[in-house]
Amino acid sequence: MPVPILKQGRDLIATIQSALTDADIVHLRDALVEQVGRFRARGVVIDATALDVIDSFATDTLREMAQMVRLRGAETVIVGIQPDVAFAMVHMGLTLAGVTTALDLEAGLAHLGRRDRGAEPI
Repeated sequence: MPVPILKQGRDLIATIQSALTDADIVHLRDALVEQVGRFRARGVVIDATALDVIDSFATDTLREMAQMVRLRGAETVIVGIQPDVAFAMVHMGLTLAGVTTALDLEAGLAHLGRRDRGAEPI
């Protein structure tokens, strides 16, 4: 199932609405990296609230996605990781090292907004 990607100002928001197959997450990665260039996005928020499982492939792909987006000039924030998912990821040794995370969409957008305000000349 494709993940909708919305443009809000200079940011993109990808809201995962159901469990993703490996092919779905690879498609999301490719689409986000392409759209960062097309829209000259400065930030990407990936909303994972609906996910009740994040396996090693998904974790690796999310981390790769954030690195690829960074190389394209934007920052990625992953939001909405559920408590049970966070517990399972830690228990299995899965990390999103180097990737910014936030509690929810509001916090993720606030993080990107602070980054933009901090970059403006005085």
